[in-house]
Amino acid sequence: MQISLPQASGVLKRYTLKAAPIRPPGSAVPFNRTVYAAAHVVIDPVATHDPWDAPPVVDWPATLAFREHLWGLGFKVAEAMDTAQRGMGLDWPTARELIERSLRHARSVPGADLACGVGTEQLEPGPAVTLAQVEAAYREQLAVVEREGGRVILMASRALARCARGADDYLALYGRLLRDTSKPVVLHWLGEMFDPGLRGYWGTTDIATALDTVATLIQSNADRVEGIKVSLLDARWELELRRRLPAGVKMYTGDDFNYAELIAGDVHGHSHGLLGIFDPIAPVAATALAELAAGNVARYRELLDPTVALSREIFRAPTRHYKAGVVFLAWLNGHQRHFSMAGGLQSARGALHFARVFELADQCGALSDPELACERMRSFMSVAAGIDK
Repeated sequence: MQISLPQASGVLKRYTLKAAPIRPPGSAVPFNRTVYAAAHVVIDPVATHDPWDAPPVVDWPATLAFREHLWGLGFKVAEAMDTAQRGMGLDWPTARELIERSLRHARSVPGADLACGVGTEQLEPGPAVTLAQVEAAYREQLAVVEREGGRVILMASRALARCARGADDYLALYGRLLRDTSKPVVLHWLGEMFDPGLRGYWGTTDIATALDTVATLIQSNADRVEGIKVSLLDARWELELRRRLPAGVKMYTGDDFNYAELIAGDVHGHSHGLLGIFDPIAPVAATALAELAAGNVARYRELLDPTVALSREIFRAPTRHYKAGVVFLAWLNGHQRHFSMAGGLQSARGALHFARVFELADQCGALSDPELACERMRSFMSVAAGIDK
């Protein structure tokens, strides 16, 4: 199979597909890491009339079917996270329905496991927002998850970043929330590259100082914290915090640039995973993680390392637009009938990016049906870039 792909130089390159998809050889095997795939949402593009100005209409059968796909490969699902466009196309009423539907659906799927994002996007960040309002917003969302018997991922809050006066405000508010949850939670440290509204989170723009605050919070509430997801795209900070975690508290890498080595670990320990990139590369990642569980570290790296180039392209700056690449690959791989997103955010990246994503996905075995992907890529390039060759 061949296809013409645009290049930054302005020329077209005739690309020959490797067409060697990687899939687990049999049924899912238990991993020796706890691994969540943060899952995207499939919208109904016909029913969503004004994607920039109104909430999306979700295609619930396709959205829940994708979660079954992840569960079937052995992943846990991180539901209603930033990969699902929380606060970036998906409003709270829609996210609430997503949480409720997913938790109820999971009870009907053997082996299904998930945790749900809890945030504060009911509040528009601004000078009038108070800490009490932020806490109330968190508690409203916590109640939804706990009412359904779910586990919580406590997401970073733009409103809190705007109104907190320093580290003590974070420690006090998080401390109260953690004391009142029925099950240990996963904390969520999302860097400003993922969301500029989170600049200065934990009360400072100095990462080393912020890390001290996070370590203090976890050490003071170790029995209430299952783990922490760190998404800073810089492995040194994750490694530093990982070494400071109390026994029993897990480090969940959210580093979509360095996950292969961080999950493999070293003599000092390893990270678990909670990653958006595991949505589009799930079959490859599941195959690699099965090898890691069997003790075949070299084979794990041989399978997973090539996916890092794809992930670095999908999550390149502006990183907040990574969801476009995630949903693009879901469409190429047949998990949805269209390439449309909540908020119309499929337009956040251009044809050159999608051409590169296609090429890198083929090279690392992440195109599960190369013939279908090639057919859809041709149609996309014809409509989006006028390339019909």
